[in-house]
Amino acid sequence: MGAFDWTVIIKNMPFFMKGLLTTFELALVAISGGLFFGMLVGMARLSHIKLIYYPATIFVNFFRSLPLLLVIFWFYFLVPIIAGRPLGDFVSASVAFVVFEAAYFAEIVRAGIQSISKGQEQAAYSTGFTYAQTMRYIILPQAMRNMVPSLITQTVVVFQDTSLAYVIGLKEFLRSASIVDAREMKSLEIYAFIGLVYFIFCFVMSRFSKKLEAKRGAAK
Repeated sequence: MGAFDWTVIIKNMPFFMKGLLTTFELALVAISGGLFFGMLVGMARLSHIKLIYYPATIFVNFFRSLPLLLVIFWFYFLVPIIAGRPLGDFVSASVAFVVFEAAYFAEIVRAGIQSISKGQEQAAYSTGFTYAQTMRYIILPQAMRNMVPSLITQTVVVFQDTSLAYVIGLKEFLRSASIVDAREMKSLEIYAFIGLVYFIFCFVMSRFSKKLEAKRGAAK
């Protein structure tokens, strides 16, 4: 370790931080957008109406059966065609991540809702609550507490997967490392630093998820 030239990291830190910021921005868009649409699709997966249930089920099964890399390529070339003009690598990657992650968040939401006793839903209906009111005020608040550990785990996965946007030229964290490496020729130091950053974030979030899971188990 003493032979490492860590000055290359210090010298290029602003560039690395810019790439890391892009990674966090993409992850934030993917998580927030994916969770929003995932909640809608997850609830649709529990619907008794076939016109709602089957499209949602096809959507989930379709995107969960595809590699994320392929989905990124699809939307990178498809989004500009639909929009009629180039939208940039960040927008294309964001759309791809939101659509892809929505399928995974949908299953987390579905499982979370199903973890709540049917008796609570029936009790809400007996007091005059509509389906929307029951979901908003009774089922979803409890389901969200059950979902938190799984949501955090999926957040870690999303953060790791943002590195795949590298293939369409987005200057996220890993791409920034590649650019610096091409100029500095210090692969060992650069990629050791990148790996360390990913490890620290993922390890901290994983430990946090396990603590929440343990608290939830103790509360039962």
